[in-house]
Amino acid sequence: MFGKLTLDSIPFHEPIIMVTVAVIALIGAGGVGWISFNRKWAYLWNEWITSIDHKKLGIMYFLVALIMLIRGFSDAIMMRTQQAMAAGGAEGYLPPEHYDQIFTAHGVIMIFFVAMPMVIGLMNLVVPLQIGARDVAFPFLNNLSFWLFTAGVILVNVSLFVGEFARTGWLAYAPLSEATYSPGVGVDYWIWALQISGIGTTLTGINFFVTIMKMRTRGMTLFRMPIFTWTCLVANVLIVAAFPILTATIALLTLDRYLDFHFFTNDLGGNMMMYVNLIWAWGHPEVYILILPAFGVFSEVISTFAKKRLFGYNTMVWATLSIGILSFVVWLHHFFTMGAGANVNAFFGIMTMIIAIPTGVKIFNWLFTMFRGRLEFTSPVLWTLGFIITFTLGGMTGVMLAVPAANFVLHNSLFVIAHFHNVIIGGVVFGMMAGYTFWFPKAFGFTLDEKWGKRSFWFWITGFYLAFTPLYILAFYGAVRRMQSYANPEWQPLMIVAWVGAVLILCGILCTAIQLYVSIRDRRDNRDVTGDPWNGRTLEWAVPSPPPYYNFAHLPEIHSIDSFWEDKQKTQGKAQLANPETIKYSDVHMPRNTVAGPVIGAFSIVLGFALVWHIWWLAGVGAFGIFAAFIARIFNDNTDYYVPADEVKRIETEHHNQLQLQMQA
Repeated sequence: MFGKLTLDSIPFHEPIIMVTVAVIALIGAGGVGWISFNRKWAYLWNEWITSIDHKKLGIMYFLVALIMLIRGFSDAIMMRTQQAMAAGGAEGYLPPEHYDQIFTAHGVIMIFFVAMPMVIGLMNLVVPLQIGARDVAFPFLNNLSFWLFTAGVILVNVSLFVGEFARTGWLAYAPLSEATYSPGVGVDYWIWALQISGIGTTLTGINFFVTIMKMRTRGMTLFRMPIFTWTCLVANVLIVAAFPILTATIALLTLDRYLDFHFFTNDLGGNMMMYVNLIWAWGHPEVYILILPAFGVFSEVISTFAKKRLFGYNTMVWATLSIGILSFVVWLHHFFTMGAGANVNAFFGIMTMIIAIPTGVKIFNWLFTMFRGRLEFTSPVLWTLGFIITFTLGGMTGVMLAVPAANFVLHNSLFVIAHFHNVIIGGVVFGMMAGYTFWFPKAFGFTLDEKWGKRSFWFWITGFYLAFTPLYILAFYGAVRRMQSYANPEWQPLMIVAWVGAVLILCGILCTAIQLYVSIRDRRDNRDVTGDPWNGRTLEWAVPSPPPYYNFAHLPEIHSIDSFWEDKQKTQGKAQLANPETIKYSDVHMPRNTVAGPVIGAFSIVLGFALVWHIWWLAGVGAFGIFAAFIARIFNDNTDYYVPADEVKRIETEHHNQLQLQMQA
């Protein structure tokens, strides 16, 4: 009746896991108790869980990402501690099978459930505001995408205490991920967590592509869009093109494991190299799906805090488009050593070197934007400056790996790990932290504490160099990836330095948590009434903070790239002080909240869990629940409403009165 699921599936014999589960259970129980005591369940359901407001969904994406950052970084600390201990024959404290699960979970969580939701969260919060839209093109799909992503998050975390996670590495290379070599349920958790959340990501890509192409406000041509919106547009094109490859690849692996097909085995005509090609045909565009929006964040931050128009706007756009195209012709550099041949290796090596050119163009554009600008050294600017230095170094090591001969020496070494973290931490994480600090007041109406934000930055960047510079060095001494222990005791001092770096990064994460606490505590002192705390240049700063649920009372009209900035200069910043009593308002058409999204997400968890454990009747329940909720949504005609003009006028008048009080104070 319960398939493979037995009481032995719960790892009672693993004290680390059981203590972790107990802590999670206590925190969860405390959260449920607090919500129940304060009678907030109805508020959560109506205002957040069923919300189709792109701003609230963006906040929820980012919140889940921050929670998963704690989980993923806990795995990193455990790995670094193990490697600092397990030298010269010592086994450390993590057995090999547990260590293998940890490094697999770390990679999966950090890419799929930290970096991706941070990017999508900022995209949700900012893009509709930047293009002057009231919401995304398909608000229901936006809600559904979030809950499918959340279903994947829950399945990954369930694997912690019911069964196991994959021991294959984060990309689950075949044939190691085939049933012959991974007979447990770990790979199945990997399959269904990624498959369900990946469908949500694909829907997000379609949604935002249509939103940007079809819902820009009057006068906003493509070459008047903010650079962040441009980078998000290209990233979503990559999502639409690349994620179906991942979906198909995982589907083929699923057929291998569940129905004894042989797509990726040497038996019966299969080919394991097909898996590697398919997974990296998705995997390398995925890197640019993450980094391009971060590039957009840095562009907005630098132009805002340098108080200058972004240098070389057109070249930034074309560089972004070039990166998007080239990202699909570089995937084979991930397996130069697998016998593709000199001609193939040369082509992909050259393409990889060429993709560094548009990236370099962007860096020079940021430097020229800062040149002779009145740059304010706020925490978003510090994250940006840290990125320019760190990512440039990471890019140079990437060009080294693009040389097939060098790759033969460095492949599968800690050099690759150091390079990858160089660009992901120095690029994506720094970019998301800059965006988090920059747009936080837009989401919540008060700024983050600068002191703790700068402390977080300095811990992060110092910890990063201490954590990963030793790995570059160790690679040249022969240290390889995925080591649970090592025989050479001379490596241990550098491993300890790397562990110290990881602890400093942990301090940076703690500083971010303290920053959030202090900022909420002092929110009245840090309140932003104007909606424009940084004297910004793009349309999101034209609305109150936080914005009303309809975003714009009147859809704006723009005439140039920096139209909002230019209008502020013409009116000396008084445009927002126009008296609402003299303005005529119209009813605003808006979508209603949806129950279908969270219900489909909940049944997706049931379906995924049942398929992992081969509980076929429960899988039927999950599939039927998804189908029924979807059909109910299709036949639901009550999906939109109009905000009365009087209500719009009341909200706008209230904001105007707050501005007047601020000006008088």
